[in-house]
Amino acid sequence: MLELRAITAGYDRHSPVVRDASLTVEPGESVGLLGPSGCGKSTLARVTALLHRPDSGTVLLDGSPVRRWRHRAPREQRTAFGAVFQQPRLSADPRLRLRDLIAEPLHASGHRDAPSERAAELAATVGLTTDLLGRRPHEVSDGQLQRACLARALVLRPRWLICDEMTAMLDASTTAALVRAVEDYRRSTGAGLLAVGHDRTLLNRWCDRTIHWETLRG
Repeated sequence: MLELRAITAGYDRHSPVVRDASLTVEPGESVGLLGPSGCGKSTLARVTALLHRPDSGTVLLDGSPVRRWRHRAPREQRTAFGAVFQQPRLSADPRLRLRDLIAEPLHASGHRDAPSERAAELAATVGLTTDLLGRRPHEVSDGQLQRACLARALVLRPRWLICDEMTAMLDASTTAALVRAVEDYRRSTGAGLLAVGHDRTLLNRWCDRTIHWETLRG
């Protein structure tokens, strides 16, 4: 189980953007977190994905508290998460071709999978054609780049997916394709999902349950 207990976090200890927030996600469960822009959802998503250390509170993974963050987290905890964020162009190294972008976590973790084969497999899963894999971010659309970012999030076969406004900048057909790819992955692996967004209709259709931001805080 993934559990957040009384998380307070921000970028200035004197004015945190998240205060005393708690939630749980069971294995295989999809949970939506609904709230307006600027309320702190993205900060909480980064805490959940072990990318941002909270000021206080506890993140528990399978009952064990997380004590280190980002690259200092133990490999088994760090690679348990895959995250996709709202703006793919801020998440992608502009120097990398898409095949290398997708395979980037494999190189970073020293994984034994063949990077090119795994990248091609996941490209097909998220709807990227092979001709796009040789292109760099500036040579593809936002939707194509976000597909690559989703493939990158899946490359280490994570047990938990964090999708933070993943489809906010995309058209309806690309949104549907990305949601379908996430759900196909979850069905085949039993991964849990935290989907963060402000689109109530999308989250209600996508997730097993939706939590309103205001209810997280004590």
